[in-house]
Amino acid sequence: MSALRPDSLPGWSLETLHPDYAQALKIDELLYDSETEHQRIRVFTNATFGRVMTLDGVVQVTERDNFIYHEMLTHVPILAHGDVRRVLIIGGGDGGMAREVLRHRRIEQVVMVEIDAGVIDFSRRYLPMISDGAFDDPRLEVVIADGAEFIRTTAGDFDVIIVDSTDPIGPGEVLFTESFYGHAARALSERGVLVTQNGVPFLQGDELTGTMRAFRALFSDWTCYLATVPSYAGGPMAFGWGTNGNARAVPPAELRRRFEASGIEPLYYTPEVHAAAFVLPGYVARLIPGAGDD
Repeated sequence: MSALRPDSLPGWSLETLHPDYAQALKIDELLYDSETEHQRIRVFTNATFGRVMTLDGVVQVTERDNFIYHEMLTHVPILAHGDVRRVLIIGGGDGGMAREVLRHRRIEQVVMVEIDAGVIDFSRRYLPMISDGAFDDPRLEVVIADGAEFIRTTAGDFDVIIVDSTDPIGPGEVLFTESFYGHAARALSERGVLVTQNGVPFLQGDELTGTMRAFRALFSDWTCYLATVPSYAGGPMAFGWGTNGNARAVPPAELRRRFEASGIEPLYYTPEVHAAAFVLPGYVARLIPGAGDD
């Protein structure tokens, strides 16, 4: 049997990110199809997931389930820290990450570094429900630049850094290196928290192991936490966590107080989900080098 190709199922978007596993979403209506300098971008509608954006055939965001991914990469570090004023987002051109960060009224500045201006332009036109006005918030500063180069040269002092990267292929590959993580750690404030997208551990275990190996050398508190996002098939998704503060030790009652004071109304996040997300299944814990050494 010949290998599946992204164009081998007419009328469907076929994702072949993994060598022995694929998923397909039916294209009810193709809204956008263009190839930029960096990648091929498509937006289409699907009866289950609403509007869907793919980069080189790989699902990046959907209208219906993006809230899970975006809430867990924002509210977890922000509420755990407790006094976040400055946030850096690497990637996030669809605006969903900025949308959730900016729901926190006490945050004063959000810097979003996106390598491809085309992603922002078409997201504002074809996926306005993802950003939900975030690009018009005066607290948001958009920088069109390579995220790795920006993090290497920035003066830093960010309370939270969110790496909303694509998979570690093509333009996103550099965002998974030890050098990048080292620069990101330097760009954090004293109690700052770094969180990262680390794929689906059941299918992409090496990705998580590599990040955790780097975090172990950089942070006193390093691990990952999980959430299940339906369109990122293959099991729960892992998010890397690294800090030299004590944000993960916040008592449940204090986390609940911060959540209620924030005024946010998430669809997925709760303080209880926050705490439970750090409880790892055995197969995920085994992917974290040295996690049981302490």
